[in-house]
Amino acid sequence: MGVRVLTDGSERRTHAMRSPVNWGVLGLLLERSGYGYDLFQRFKRTYGKTIELSCQAQIYKALNALEERGLIEPIPADVPVPGEPRQPKPRYRARAEAVPGYRDWLLTQLTQERQRLELFALQVGALPPRDALVVIDRYEEHLLTERGSAPPAMDGASACARRLAEHAKQLETGLALKWTMYAHRELEAAIEAQTGGHAAGLSAGRAVRPEPERAATREAGRASGR
Repeated sequence: MGVRVLTDGSERRTHAMRSPVNWGVLGLLLERSGYGYDLFQRFKRTYGKTIELSCQAQIYKALNALEERGLIEPIPADVPVPGEPRQPKPRYRARAEAVPGYRDWLLTQLTQERQRLELFALQVGALPPRDALVVIDRYEEHLLTERGSAPPAMDGASACARRLAEHAKQLETGLALKWTMYAHRELEAAIEAQTGGHAAGLSAGRAVRPEPERAATREAGRASGR
C-alpha cells in the first residue's frame, strides 16, 4: 500500500512505505525528538501489541528509511536538547515535510480498518451458523478482556493524545460488542430455522455455548457498551 501525498511535491518521500513500524517511529518523532534506544522503549510503551517489534534493529532500520525519504533529520551535536546536559548519541527529529505524509497515511488507515471489519463479518458468515457462533463467542470474550485491560502508557504522548486514544478504544469496543449481539441474534435465528426450534448440538467437534452463558456474556457486553 503506497501513500500518495499531493502536497509540496513530497509523494516520493512516502510512496510505497508500507511498514507500520516506520510510521510508528515517525509518529513518535512528531511528538518529540529521540535516539535509537529511547525510541525503542517509547515504541513498546506507546504501541504495545498494536504494533509489535521483533527486535531493536527494526527501530534503526525505520530511522534509516525515514531519513532516506527526507522525513526526519539528525539533530546537530551542538544543538542543545531540553532536559539533557549533553548529546551522547545521534538524536533525530521529524521535519515539517513529514506532516502531510503522516496525515495522508492516517487517512488511508480509516478505509482499511473498515474493510478489515467487513471482511471479518463476511468470513464469519461463510461458516455454518453453529461454527460461526463459536467464533463470535471467542470474539466477545476477547473484546471484554481487552476492554478491562489497562490502556498503554503512551509514554511521551500529549495528554490530548492519551484522551483521544482511550476514548477511541472504549467506543470501538462498545460498538464491536453491539455487533456481536446482533450476530448472535441472526445466527441463533438461522440455527432455529434449520433445526425447527432445536438449536442445541455440536458442529465440527465443538459445542455451542449454552444459552444461559451466552446471555450472561451479552449482558456484560451491554453494560460495557453503555
